[in-house]
Amino acid sequence: MPAADPYAVDPYLQKPPRERQPLLPELRIGALLTVAGVLLGVVVGLLWLWLAPRVMLVATSDAIRYVDPEGEQRAGADGVFALLGLGAGLLSALVAFLLTRQRGGGIAVAAGLGLGGLAGSLVAWQLGVRLGPSTDVIANAKAAGKGVEFSSAIDLGARGALLVWPMAALVLLLILSAALGKREEDPPPYWAGTPWPAPEGGSVPPVPEHPAPQGDEAAAPDAEAPAADREQGDGVPGTDGPDQSLRPEHGPVPPA
Repeated sequence: MPAADPYAVDPYLQKPPRERQPLLPELRIGALLTVAGVLLGVVVGLLWLWLAPRVMLVATSDAIRYVDPEGEQRAGADGVFALLGLGAGLLSALVAFLLTRQRGGGIAVAAGLGLGGLAGSLVAWQLGVRLGPSTDVIANAKAAGKGVEFSSAIDLGARGALLVWPMAALVLLLILSAALGKREEDPPPYWAGTPWPAPEGGSVPPVPEHPAPQGDEAAAPDAEAPAADREQGDGVPGTDGPDQSLRPEHGPVPPA
């Protein structure tokens, strides 16, 4: 029988190859989610322009002053943008998960949500700035007139609000995938359903079965005990063998 190759790969330890998803459908899903994020960004930008608080100014004889110097309208505009981005991210993630749940999601869904959320935030920001009041404060003051309040340009003071949308979408997608996502069946162990290979030129001999002893056979002592076990009892008082420690070295003990 030839010797086994020590460098051969054990067939029982090999994992079955996984099916690779086609690339074109993955790219299509990612592109659709990105485009959907851009379109939703238009809606978010219009809502931000409508709901964001405005910083009001007034032109006097010598300067342009704030109507409410201690107001928090700029911070309020950032907060409204962040809340709108949070809602858009949660909505987009929920819709994307429900539409791609049967196929098991994938990296394309996460990438599409992330890129779409970032692109939607940028579109909403620029749309609100461009459709809002002009950034030329002097021209706005001249158009409004002396002593008349007018609104300053709307803008983001905290640019970190742009990341609220993609982060919210990815976090919700992760939670939904972990709780309600499609479960893949665990592969069976390598020994399940795989017959043991037979040696060359013959079949595997059956393993003999040794029945348990019954009746007198179970109660009878083992007659063929190892010789080492029998000799171990010799020389010890209280055992079946003679006491070797009381024997003289030369002959038996003479009677008294």
